[in-house]
Formats: sequence, structure tokens, C-alpha cells
Amino acid sequence: MADKEKPLLIKRYASRRLYNTETSDYVTLEDIAGFIRKGREVQIVDLKSGDDLTRQYLLQIIAEHESRGENVLPVNVLNDLVRSYMVPGGGMMPQFLQSSFEMLRENQAKMMKNMSAMNPMAKLPGFEALQAQQEAFMKAMTSGWPGSSGPAPEAGDDDGGPEDLAEIKKQLAELQNKLSKLK
Repeated sequence: MADKEKPLLIKRYASRRLYNTETSDYVTLEDIAGFIRKGREVQIVDLKSGDDLTRQYLLQIIAEHESRGENVLPVNVLNDLVRSYMVPGGGMMPQFLQSSFEMLRENQAKMMKNMSAMNPMAKLPGFEALQAQQEAFMKAMTSGWPGSSGPAPEAGDDDGGPEDLAEIKKQLAELQNKLSKLK
């Protein structure tokens, strides 16, 4: 099994510090989020007990992003998740979410393929960057979900910082301008 296919093992020490076993250095939650955005699966285990802490830390990453205003999950979805925990046996929510994200990945891949092949917009400047950003978004949304069939195609090494957002907005404005001229 290639290194990219097996999960990156992160060990949590008693001091709660997280240790990357591949690079032999300490990492933060943001570092772990970066590994996942790049398509890498991670496994976080407690060094002493051997307990798998992956779910706990992934939920913590999501909570921190949400608290910083990076809202991805609408309130009604969060309410539904909380309700699903109240159903004896967990209800159907885990299977539903897994199936939904699998369909989302499949449909997104089909849509991007069709857009590239048949869409005249594909020839417009900036379309490839917009397409790459959509793929990066889908990758970030679907990586790490149970049963995921792997990460979305690589969109590059962009870190998604403010400069990237400004560039995307500029390109989107250019596309909208060109579309309005086509009408």
C-alpha cells in the first residue's frame, strides 16, 4: 500500500500535543486540516491507551472553522444532526450522510467533465481557475467522511488564502461580464 493510500498516523501525547509519525514533528489542528484538504486521510491515536481519537479531532476542526465564521453547515443541518443523536440507535443519519456525499462527489465529477467537454464557457479565461476552486471545495467538503472513495482530483497546492479568494472573485466578475456581453 502506497504512503498516500494509508492514513497519516498522528499520536497524541499525555501533554495533548499531536505528533506526526511520518515527519517526526509536532502538528496543530490546522496542520491536520491541511493534510485532509490535500486529500490525505489521518488517524489520530492516544499514545498511552491506543484509543482512536480521529472522530473527536475532526469534529473539533469543524467546530473551530464554524466558530471563526467559516460557516459551511447551515443551522438547520446542525439541528438535524443533533436530532439524529436523540434517536435510539443513531437513526439513519450516518448512512444518509455517507450516501449523500458519495452522490455529491460522483455528480460533481460528472458535471465538471461535462462542463469541460461541451460548455463554450470552458474556453473563457479564468474558467479553469473557477473549476479548480470548485474541485478544491468539493475535496475539502468530502475528505475524511466514512466510506469516502478517496479525495477529489488535486486542484493544486493553493492554501485557499485571502489572495486566492480575491483572485476568484476577480475571475468570477470577468466571467459574468463576458456572459452579459454574450446575451
